[in-house]
Amino acid sequence: MIHVEPVPEPTDFDQQCRQRGQRWLAEHPHAKRPQDFWTPFKSYLADGFGDLCAYSAMYEPVGTVDHFFSCKNRLELAYEWSNYRYSAAWINSSKNTADGMILDPFEIGDNWFEIILPSLQLVVSRGVPEDMQEIAQYTLRRLHLVDDERVIRQRREWYRMYQQGRIDLEGLHEKAPLIARAIEKQRLQENHT
Repeated sequence: MIHVEPVPEPTDFDQQCRQRGQRWLAEHPHAKRPQDFWTPFKSYLADGFGDLCAYSAMYEPVGTVDHFFSCKNRLELAYEWSNYRYSAAWINSSKNTADGMILDPFEIGDNWFEIILPSLQLVVSRGVPEDMQEIAQYTLRRLHLVDDERVIRQRREWYRMYQQGRIDLEGLHEKAPLIARAIEKQRLQENHT
Protein backbone atom coordinates (compact mmCIF):
# COMPACT_ATOMS: atom_id res chain seq x y z
CA MET A 1 0.00 0.00 0.00
CA ILE A 2 1.03 3.56 -0.68
CA HIS A 3 -0.57 6.87 0.15
CA VAL A 4 -3.05 8.03 -2.48
CA GLU A 5 -4.53 11.52 -2.66
CA PRO A 6 -8.33 11.67 -2.87
CA VAL A 7 -9.54 11.97 -6.44
CA PRO A 8 -11.64 15.05 -7.24
CA GLU A 9 -15.29 14.24 -7.83
CA PRO A 10 -16.30 14.26 -11.52
CA THR A 11 -18.58 17.15 -12.47
CA ASP A 12 -21.51 14.93 -13.49
CA PHE A 13 -21.17 12.45 -10.62
CA ASP A 14 -23.73 14.12 -8.39
CA GLN A 15 -26.46 14.03 -11.02
CA GLN A 16 -25.59 10.71 -12.67
CA CYS A 17 -24.75 8.67 -9.58
CA ARG A 18 -25.46 10.28 -6.21
CA GLN A 19 -28.92 11.70 -7.00
CA ARG A 20 -30.01 8.69 -9.07
CA GLY A 21 -28.72 6.37 -6.34
CA GLN A 22 -30.50 8.20 -3.54
CA ARG A 23 -33.75 8.06 -5.51
CA TRP A 24 -33.25 4.35 -6.14
CA LEU A 25 -32.60 3.70 -2.44
CA ALA A 26 -35.77 5.59 -1.51
CA GLU A 27 -37.76 3.47 -3.99
CA HIS A 28 -36.13 0.16 -2.88
CA PRO A 29 -35.70 0.41 0.90
CA HIS A 30 -35.36 -3.36 1.40
CA ALA A 31 -32.95 -4.16 -1.44
CA LYS A 32 -29.97 -6.31 -0.47
CA ARG A 33 -27.58 -4.59 -2.88
CA PRO A 34 -27.82 -1.05 -4.27
CA GLN A 35 -28.22 -0.43 -7.99
CA ASP A 36 -24.84 0.17 -9.62
CA PHE A 37 -24.66 3.76 -10.86
CA TRP A 38 -20.93 4.11 -10.04
CA THR A 39 -19.34 1.89 -12.70
CA PRO A 40 -19.56 4.55 -15.44
CA PHE A 41 -17.11 6.54 -13.28
CA LYS A 42 -14.64 3.69 -12.84
CA SER A 43 -12.22 4.91 -15.51
CA TYR A 44 -12.16 8.39 -13.95
CA LEU A 45 -11.39 6.80 -10.57
CA ALA A 46 -8.71 4.57 -12.13
CA ASP A 47 -7.09 7.62 -13.76
CA GLY A 48 -7.04 9.36 -10.39
CA PHE A 49 -5.27 6.37 -8.84
CA GLY A 50 -2.79 6.24 -11.73
CA ASP A 51 -4.30 2.86 -12.64
CA LEU A 52 -2.81 1.45 -9.43
CA CYS A 53 -4.80 -0.77 -7.11
CA ALA A 54 -5.26 1.17 -3.86
CA TYR A 55 -4.06 -1.84 -1.86
CA SER A 56 -1.51 -3.78 -3.93
CA ALA A 57 0.00 -0.53 -5.30
CA MET A 58 0.48 -2.15 -8.70
CA TYR A 59 -0.91 -1.50 -12.16
CA GLU A 60 -4.48 -2.76 -12.39
CA PRO A 61 -5.98 -2.56 -15.90
CA VAL A 62 -9.39 -4.06 -15.05
CA GLY A 63 -9.99 -2.95 -11.47
CA THR A 64 -13.23 -2.26 -9.72
CA VAL A 65 -14.82 0.48 -7.65
CA ASP A 66 -14.23 -0.45 -4.02
CA HIS A 67 -16.69 0.98 -1.51
CA PHE A 68 -14.23 1.65 1.31
CA PHE A 69 -17.12 1.41 3.77
CA SER A 70 -19.19 -1.49 2.49
CA CYS A 71 -22.70 -1.10 1.14
CA LYS A 72 -23.83 -3.80 3.56
CA ASN A 73 -22.76 -1.82 6.62
CA ARG A 74 -22.98 1.76 5.37
CA LEU A 75 -25.64 1.86 2.67
CA GLU A 76 -25.88 5.65 2.99
CA LEU A 77 -22.35 5.85 1.51
CA ALA A 78 -23.08 3.67 -1.53
CA TYR A 79 -23.27 6.70 -3.83
CA GLU A 80 -20.67 8.93 -2.18
CA TRP A 81 -17.58 9.65 -4.27
CA SER A 82 -15.42 10.05 -1.16
CA ASN A 83 -16.13 6.40 -0.28
CA TYR A 84 -14.65 4.98 -3.51
CA ARG A 85 -11.20 3.47 -3.97
CA TYR A 86 -9.82 1.79 -7.10
CA SER A 87 -8.99 -1.84 -6.43
CA ALA A 88 -8.26 -5.22 -7.94
CA ALA A 89 -11.52 -7.18 -7.79
CA TRP A 90 -10.09 -10.10 -5.81
CA ILE A 91 -8.66 -7.76 -3.19
CA ASN A 92 -11.95 -5.88 -2.98
CA SER A 93 -13.69 -9.23 -2.39
CA SER A 94 -11.16 -10.10 0.32
CA LYS A 95 -11.88 -6.82 2.07
CA ASN A 96 -15.62 -7.50 2.00
CA THR A 97 -17.22 -5.90 5.07
CA ALA A 98 -14.09 -5.25 7.17
CA ASP A 99 -15.20 -1.66 7.76
CA GLY A 100 -12.99 0.20 10.19
CA MET A 101 -10.47 -2.65 10.30
CA ILE A 102 -8.59 -1.84 7.08
CA LEU A 103 -6.23 1.08 6.56
CA ASP A 104 -7.44 3.74 4.15
CA PRO A 105 -4.99 4.51 1.32
CA PHE A 106 -6.05 8.17 1.65
CA GLU A 107 -4.89 8.26 5.27
CA ILE A 108 -1.74 6.14 5.44
CA GLY A 109 1.78 7.46 5.29
CA ASP A 110 3.69 6.95 2.08
CA ASN A 111 6.42 4.89 3.75
CA TRP A 112 4.30 2.59 5.90
CA PHE A 113 4.90 -0.54 3.79
CA GLU A 114 7.81 -1.99 1.88
CA ILE A 115 8.68 -4.89 -0.37
CA ILE A 116 11.49 -7.19 0.75
CA LEU A 117 13.85 -8.39 -1.98
CA PRO A 118 14.29 -11.01 -3.25
CA SER A 119 11.22 -12.64 -1.63
CA LEU A 120 8.89 -9.84 -2.85
CA GLN A 121 6.88 -10.05 0.37
CA LEU A 122 5.09 -6.93 1.56
CA VAL A 123 5.77 -5.96 5.18
CA VAL A 124 4.90 -3.18 7.58
CA SER A 125 7.82 -0.76 7.79
CA ARG A 126 9.19 1.16 10.75
CA GLY A 127 7.36 4.21 9.41
CA VAL A 128 4.00 3.02 10.76
CA PRO A 129 3.11 4.77 14.03
CA GLU A 130 3.05 2.44 17.03
CA ASP A 131 -0.72 2.85 17.53
CA MET A 132 -1.35 1.80 13.90
CA GLN A 133 0.86 -1.33 13.86
CA GLU A 134 -1.93 -3.79 14.65
CA ILE A 135 -4.35 -2.48 12.00
CA ALA A 136 -1.50 -2.33 9.46
CA GLN A 137 -0.67 -6.00 10.08
CA TYR A 138 -4.35 -6.94 9.93
CA THR A 139 -4.77 -5.07 6.64
CA LEU A 140 -1.95 -7.07 5.04
CA ARG A 141 -3.36 -10.37 6.29
CA ARG A 142 -7.01 -9.65 5.45
CA LEU A 143 -6.20 -8.47 1.93
CA HIS A 144 -3.65 -11.27 1.29
CA LEU A 145 -0.95 -8.73 0.45
CA VAL A 146 2.05 -10.28 2.20
CA ASP A 147 2.78 -13.34 0.10
CA ASP A 148 -0.40 -14.61 -1.57
CA GLU A 149 0.48 -16.25 -4.87
CA ARG A 150 -1.83 -13.89 -6.81
CA VAL A 151 0.08 -10.83 -5.67
CA ILE A 152 3.53 -12.45 -5.64
CA ARG A 153 3.10 -13.47 -9.30
CA GLN A 154 2.42 -9.85 -10.23
CA ARG A 155 5.36 -8.56 -8.22
CA ARG A 156 7.61 -11.25 -9.68
CA GLU A 157 6.65 -10.25 -13.22
CA TRP A 158 7.31 -6.54 -12.66
CA TYR A 159 10.65 -7.35 -10.99
CA ARG A 160 11.62 -9.72 -13.82
CA MET A 161 10.74 -7.11 -16.46
CA TYR A 162 12.99 -4.63 -14.67
CA GLN A 163 15.85 -7.13 -14.37
CA GLN A 164 15.56 -7.93 -18.08
CA GLY A 165 15.64 -4.25 -19.01
CA ARG A 166 12.09 -4.31 -20.40
CA ILE A 167 11.08 -1.52 -18.01
CA ASP A 168 13.31 1.10 -16.42
CA LEU A 169 13.16 2.31 -12.84
CA GLU A 170 11.07 5.34 -13.79
CA GLY A 171 8.50 3.11 -15.50
CA LEU A 172 8.53 0.77 -12.53
CA HIS A 173 7.74 3.71 -10.24
CA GLU A 174 4.58 4.25 -12.31
CA LYS A 175 3.48 0.61 -12.48
CA ALA A 176 4.75 -0.95 -9.23
CA PRO A 177 6.16 1.82 -7.01
CA LEU A 178 6.86 -0.36 -3.96
CA ILE A 179 9.07 -2.64 -6.05
CA ALA A 180 10.89 0.38 -7.46
CA ARG A 181 11.50 1.64 -3.91
CA ALA A 182 12.78 -1.78 -2.86
CA ILE A 183 15.28 -1.75 -5.74
CA GLU A 184 16.43 1.74 -4.80
CA LYS A 185 16.84 0.70 -1.16
CA GLN A 186 18.82 -2.38 -2.20
CA ARG A 187 21.09 -0.28 -4.42
CA LEU A 188 21.69 2.16 -1.57
CA GLN A 189 22.61 -0.67 0.79
CA GLU A 190 24.98 -2.18 -1.79
CA ASN A 191 26.70 1.19 -2.27
CA HIS A 192 27.33 1.43 1.47
CA THR A 193 29.01 -1.98 1.73
